[in-house]
Amino acid sequence: MNDLIKKQLTDAQAMMDKAIAHCEVELTKIRAGKASAGMLDGIMVDYYGSSTPLSQVAAINTPDARTLIVQPWEKSMLIPIERAIMEANIGINPQNDGSIIRLVVPPLTEERRKELVKKVKEEAERGRITVRNIRKDANEKIKKLKAESVSDDEIKTGEAEVQKITDAYILKVDKHAELKEKDVMTV
Repeated sequence: MNDLIKKQLTDAQAMMDKAIAHCEVELTKIRAGKASAGMLDGIMVDYYGSSTPLSQVAAINTPDARTLIVQPWEKSMLIPIERAIMEANIGINPQNDGSIIRLVVPPLTEERRKELVKKVKEEAERGRITVRNIRKDANEKIKKLKAESVSDDEIKTGEAEVQKITDAYILKVDKHAELKEKDVMTV
């Protein structure tokens, strides 16, 4: 196989790896009834006038499956952290006891579980679309290699390889989504 085509395949694979990693991160943020520090990712706290991720101003622990404990590095950050969690609207009310913030994750109702499964499916579809877009870009780049005296047969072979890689990555997205759905539906 032509070196130029191999480079395109390697580039496409690297981009698909990033797409899968992003999809995994997004699926992790979807609550599954169990407490996890990932639920608080993306919450920004006003830290002396600048917006700072919660994980950079406090320690986040999960002592059991239903509880999260947020312990600020500075006691003065308790109120801003509590406010940021409430504004993030993650469906959990923070309990401030003066030194830590306790978040008790309520059990999910059947209706809420179904909503979360829909979210999982939407996120998985976004992942599949991203992978397909990467495939399209890779195929276009491979077709443009004809100008650099790459034969039609090599181009067809390259496109077939891109399709194989795409199928493998879409399968990975489906597996991640299936695991997350199972996690969400487990009572």
